[in-house]
Amino acid sequence: MDLDPPSRVRRWLRRGAFLLAGLIALGLALLLVTPLGRYLLRAAYEEAKILAGRRPIAELVADARVDAAARGKLALVLEARAFAEDSLGLPAKEAYTTFTQLRRDTLVLVLSAAARDELRPVLWRFPVVGRLPYKGFFRAADALEAERDLAARGFDTYLRPAAAFSTLGWFNDPLLSTTLRADSVELVNTVIHELTHNRYFAAGDATFNESFANFVGARGAQRFFLSRGDSARALRAAARWADDRGLAAFWGALYRTIDSTFTAHPGDALRERRIALRDSLYGEARRVLVDSLAPRWLTIAPTYAERVRLDNAALLGRRIYLTDLEQFEAVYAAAGRDLRSAIDTLVEQHRSSVRRRESVLE
Repeated sequence: MDLDPPSRVRRWLRRGAFLLAGLIALGLALLLVTPLGRYLLRAAYEEAKILAGRRPIAELVADARVDAAARGKLALVLEARAFAEDSLGLPAKEAYTTFTQLRRDTLVLVLSAAARDELRPVLWRFPVVGRLPYKGFFRAADALEAERDLAARGFDTYLRPAAAFSTLGWFNDPLLSTTLRADSVELVNTVIHELTHNRYFAAGDATFNESFANFVGARGAQRFFLSRGDSARALRAAARWADDRGLAAFWGALYRTIDSTFTAHPGDALRERRIALRDSLYGEARRVLVDSLAPRWLTIAPTYAERVRLDNAALLGRRIYLTDLEQFEAVYAAAGRDLRSAIDTLVEQHRSSVRRRESVLE
């Protein structure tokens, strides 16, 4: 006998519920049995802990029981995010309106890797953001295990800590205790840098994303302190950016030299020759850093030149944050040093380049 319409609806809903439950169960099973799935579950768990520990920054600033220096920095964060949104057009949403005290000194360890005889990074594929030349780990043991595995397979590896990250507006990112340890100039720079990712993040193009955010963070911090009449900190922000631009030029020249050397000695038979030549070039680069660059640095300790890691993974890792800085500066100058206008222009230029690449591939 035919079911009446309401009965059929209930039956379809029951079947739909069973199907949905089955799909969810299948999805969870896939997450648990694949390395990427387990990684994403771990990241989700850590993000949930960070979000669960949030406290409103405004309440902390008003709480006399909180250390005065910390309250000053927290107030600076609120002012920096307001400046980023109002003056630079960066979507702050609810990011950096809360604070989370972590139970450890390091938020996340970031791993990069590269072939030893060519400037080819290891890429990891992630949902939404595409392929990235780095991978973050919340547990040191996981990061060290991944690094050992890549080293055993013959790759250069570069593992370093990171004090902050952005969820690209998916969640209301809190300020973290690891970030609050920075001085005021670096703190403002970090807030503006991370909010830049909310404005524009090109899937699969980590080098543009991070270098662009590096430029906006540095110039944004300078403009922020100038807007407050704090010329001393504005000059410090400008000096740090000058050092970054100098290093960007150095790493770019070193990249081109090593790449041309690799290209001039192709083939499997010359692999060891390529590695020997690149080691010699890195040795010469060390001497240039120590003897020529370090004496001119304004904000970087000279000891950095002696201890900075030099191999393919480290070089590519630094280039992620320090590529095309002079092109960004040229757009900034053409915009009459109007940073908001420069941001809009650079975003549209990159979007246009992406569209052109996609049209060629079609």
